[in-house]
Amino acid sequence: MSILHFPSDFTWGVATSAQQIEGGWDADGRGESIWDRFAARPGNIEDGSRPHPACDHYHLWRRDLELMEWLGVSAYRFSTSWSRVMPTGRGRPNAAGLDFYERLVDALLAAGITPFLTLNHWDLPQALEARGGWPARETCAAFVAYADAVATRLGDRVRHWVTHNEPWCVATLGYAEGAHAPGGRDPQQGLRAAHHLLLSHGQAAVALRQRVPAAQVGIVLNVSPGRPATNAEADRAAVRQFDGLFHRWYLDPLVYGRYPADAIADRIRWGHLPAEGLTFVADGDLERMCVPLDFLGINCYSGTLIAAGPDGRPRAVPAAPREELTEMGWEVCPEALTAALERMWRDYDLPALYVTENGAAFADPPPVAGRIADPRRVAYLREHLIAAHRAIARGVPLRGYFAWSLLDNFEWGHGYTKRFGLFGVNSTTGARIPKASADWYRDVVTAGAVNDATEP
Repeated sequence: MSILHFPSDFTWGVATSAQQIEGGWDADGRGESIWDRFAARPGNIEDGSRPHPACDHYHLWRRDLELMEWLGVSAYRFSTSWSRVMPTGRGRPNAAGLDFYERLVDALLAAGITPFLTLNHWDLPQALEARGGWPARETCAAFVAYADAVATRLGDRVRHWVTHNEPWCVATLGYAEGAHAPGGRDPQQGLRAAHHLLLSHGQAAVALRQRVPAAQVGIVLNVSPGRPATNAEADRAAVRQFDGLFHRWYLDPLVYGRYPADAIADRIRWGHLPAEGLTFVADGDLERMCVPLDFLGINCYSGTLIAAGPDGRPRAVPAAPREELTEMGWEVCPEALTAALERMWRDYDLPALYVTENGAAFADPPPVAGRIADPRRVAYLREHLIAAHRAIARGVPLRGYFAWSLLDNFEWGHGYTKRFGLFGVNSTTGARIPKASADWYRDVVTAGAVNDATEP
């Protein structure tokens, strides 16, 4: 068995998001978010739950910091809740909300853990949604003001900033397909939302760098390399279409300042855009969103097997028997992570990459003697770290890896039915229960290396 060593300055981390773990939904002046409202509507959440208790991280964060110290991680990726910082999304910041994040950041730094702060992990204040949400251009200005408020308080201690997490999910699942908050079902509104997310990223990046000259500013995109279900021309064309709507629609404007022409044509043909095309793009928008990235974070969990539907549009098809998939129905495909990293480096020449989320949901058994056995998660993480190491060996500037997630949490539309955590959470007592994957990841972080019996 060979040992694959990662660079000595490689960042080892864990990741969470505010809406998924904090709870404290009405504590200390926090306002309502779109996920609070969405989850209150019957039928929107698989188990009928709400994100109100979550992991009660708002009150138990010191306990969670101890878990990170025990793991030995060098970084923690978390998000600030916009509704906690600005309860109505605009106006004077809520001092109590900023106080909470200041205490967290100070404690992280005292423990030698670098904070990677994400400003928007999907929890738009409901008051802003009532004014039009992300399809409305004015939300961009509100986001920049929010980013500046957080940077004003924390910019002397936080160096790594992420503007948005997975804008595709916000725009497509939230405004075009109705699966996520706020539950919109209008593809044209989804494209407007996507545009304003990218525009606000560029505007916020400028504001962050003005407020924090040493800031490292990036954005996090979800990536899932597609491959054709068959060698038929229709399936190969469907993969191109999928890549255009899922990846290039976001990457090309961010890096090159343009939307991909073939994807625009696809959107017009499908009725997602009027014949006139991108009518919501104003003069100067593309230049404002195309600001230099200090890093790109990618959230990669799987690849996607693509076939052409009856109308020629791309559709995902099962890539393996159900028992071989994760609980999310996703294929275990570590080679997709290597491919995604190489593609970001090859096609977009980015200065630095981070795997900002990677992990797997499996049906964990009850704990025995205070531990949860999760061998499939251990295997998943091991295989994906080997895939990440392979990309580094090929020259990809991968600087770090964040396991998703520190804790079992509120998994959006699935409620509490899907478990990604290295630690389980007892919903009655709040106790954190270590899993075998936590022990395994601790050993990897300590060694800065992973064992591999197959790497050439």
